[in-house]
Amino acid sequence: MEKIRIITDSTADITAPFRENITVLPMRINFGDEEYLDGVTINHHEFYEKLLQSDVLPVTSLIAPLVFEEAYEKAVSAGEKVIVITVSSKLSGTYQSAVLAAQRFEGDVFVIDSLNATIGEQILVTYALQLIDSGMALENIIVALEASKKQICTLGLLDTLEYLQKGGRISKTTAFVGGILSIKPIVAISDGEVIMLGKVRGARNGNHFLSQEIDKAGGIDFNKPFCLGYTGLEDSSLKKYIQDSEALWHDYHDELPMCSVGATIGTHVGPNAIAIAFFIMTKS
Repeated sequence: MEKIRIITDSTADITAPFRENITVLPMRINFGDEEYLDGVTINHHEFYEKLLQSDVLPVTSLIAPLVFEEAYEKAVSAGEKVIVITVSSKLSGTYQSAVLAAQRFEGDVFVIDSLNATIGEQILVTYALQLIDSGMALENIIVALEASKKQICTLGLLDTLEYLQKGGRISKTTAFVGGILSIKPIVAISDGEVIMLGKVRGARNGNHFLSQEIDKAGGIDFNKPFCLGYTGLEDSSLKKYIQDSEALWHDYHDELPMCSVGATIGTHVGPNAIAIAFFIMTKS
């Protein structure tokens, strides 16, 4: 059976320890003159501590082609084929870097634009690993991933408008009024881009809105990977959502996959946001 390695970027929020056949390349994070490697020289908890203390937003940088090329060289030299799954090309230049670096590895390295980010990207990586474990042939895995990525739904509920304002996406007045009224934006990743689905007052209404959006999308395919995520230093907002939507999760309480959402998305949405990513139920 051929050896297949998955290479992805740290935007997928897959934390160590990694499986033996996965490589996670770190994005760079700059707080002013201080530079960090996501997941290597700064973890998620440390990132949010700095974010909460900082007056300016940090900046994340794409992964350079040379970094991908070195990872490809190491894998191919070890006799491995490589599937690369990156953050959406509409959110970062990382996909273009991965493609550029793959040019001299034709037939050995295959790059897939997840058209997603954070846990949406993560569940595509998890699905790829499941297909590898099943013994599926490389070419069939690539076809399956390209088709299945279009069935991923990633939804998020933000706790504050402050970081959208800091990033220049809304005005200070809008953020101020929204804070007074406890406005919670609901976002989604659609065709590789972050879009606004709506705004509600209060966390409970936001949680209800998320559940409605899951139903509207077609429901969760629990036979494929899914994940819930949270931003910030603790997961109380996510636990409250799970409690408010008990009917959806009651069969999976002992195995609910949850993780912290890192710098690439956390920079723009701030702490105490929650996210859900799943493959949409398809009709047989």
